[in-house]
Amino acid sequence: MTDNTPAAPQRGMWSSRLAFILAATGSAVGLGNIWKFPYVTGENGGGAFVMVYLLCIAIIGIPIMMAEVFIGRNGRHNPIASFRLVAERNLASPAWRVSAIVGVLAAFIILSFYSVIGGWAAAYIGHAATGDFTGQSADAIGTLFGDLLASPGVLLAWHTLFMALIIVVVARGLKSGLERAVNILMPALFVLLLIAVGYAATTDGFGQAVSFLFTPDFSALTVDGVLIALGHAFFTLSLGMAIMMAYGSYLSRDVSIGRTAVTVSVMDTVVALLAGLAIFPVVFANGLEAGAGPGLIFQTLPLAFGQMPMGSLFGTLFFVLLLFAAWTSGISLLEPVVEWVEEKLSAGRAASAVLVGGACWLLGVASILSLNEWSGFAPLGMFERFAGMTIFDLLDFFTANVMLPLSGLLTAIFVGWFVAKESLKVDLALEGGSFTLWYNLIRYVTPIAVAIVFAYNLLA
Repeated sequence: MTDNTPAAPQRGMWSSRLAFILAATGSAVGLGNIWKFPYVTGENGGGAFVMVYLLCIAIIGIPIMMAEVFIGRNGRHNPIASFRLVAERNLASPAWRVSAIVGVLAAFIILSFYSVIGGWAAAYIGHAATGDFTGQSADAIGTLFGDLLASPGVLLAWHTLFMALIIVVVARGLKSGLERAVNILMPALFVLLLIAVGYAATTDGFGQAVSFLFTPDFSALTVDGVLIALGHAFFTLSLGMAIMMAYGSYLSRDVSIGRTAVTVSVMDTVVALLAGLAIFPVVFANGLEAGAGPGLIFQTLPLAFGQMPMGSLFGTLFFVLLLFAAWTSGISLLEPVVEWVEEKLSAGRAASAVLVGGACWLLGVASILSLNEWSGFAPLGMFERFAGMTIFDLLDFFTANVMLPLSGLLTAIFVGWFVAKESLKVDLALEGGSFTLWYNLIRYVTPIAVAIVFAYNLLA
């Protein structure tokens, strides 16, 4: 993927700082918050993991988010062209745009299998609403999930529906598409989440859940747990996917990047913690295992919903919440790729969205088949590290463990060491000690932390 920096496009702007915050938060708030955060917290001891995770948000998440938004707003093009322009303005090599190229490719690949998982959430709304979880055993719930994964036709239908929802929004552009969607979906998501927490507060496990999440037990935290917290802090804010560069390109000059990035990070973290408060009380009240792993949402929780009063209603609300979170993140994953195609090919917004979304959908079909018909096919099985990994597994592994940290690392080094300090100070609108703190983080602490995560993911 190359870029020759097209002429400056006629670019829309977010109607307000709040619109950008909702969009960026919608990107950050996804399956990572509601699916992954609870189970990695459960696997790594609870409160101590949460404290380390919050520290990682501060030293990795916020600095890189500010750097990515800076590049997007400064360049006013698609992420790849913006990175090239910022490099040229600072007399740096345009080759630095490889960071954005990796990010755009990662967004495309992630959306292909993210859409498949979003389809699972959509399918489970129906199961919850029709009482399929009621009174079922753990084996029966496991069979239900296994039957879903073993049905390529069913998975394809849900994958197609989910991708269509994303394409429709992105095709409508900034004001009629992205803004309108997040203005509806994000408030709805917060309301659903608060209802879920309110219901969880009535269960016997709520006090235990609060203690589990907010009482640190550092004896339960391992070195692996710390590195997982570092990696999850990076993933949960949608960093390394060129998303914040794409969204930043629509941001007005009079908006403070620093304050806005902090607000988005705080809102994302609040959602993750609320998700924990919604999920763990249900888990504890039903005597289930907090560290149930990736199956927590699609196997452990449905078992609990089937045993609890009003479980069908609560389960339905929960999976609608999960679908909304996946939808807002899916929109953000498609946007940077569509921006690039729209400018590179001088194509219309709708045509670009359909073209990119269709290609992404097609790659997603390979992930679907790897869950059933192609489950025995391991493309890189000749290497011991990747033995047994399906197409789905490999796409997940290489994006999360190679592409995202690589893009983030290059961005941090570029902005910290190759962009003029005064330009950063003006654009970020940070004063005195705040700017000094961020500048030292992006130059020294953040790159080292990301490099550690990168090395750990590759060598573990």
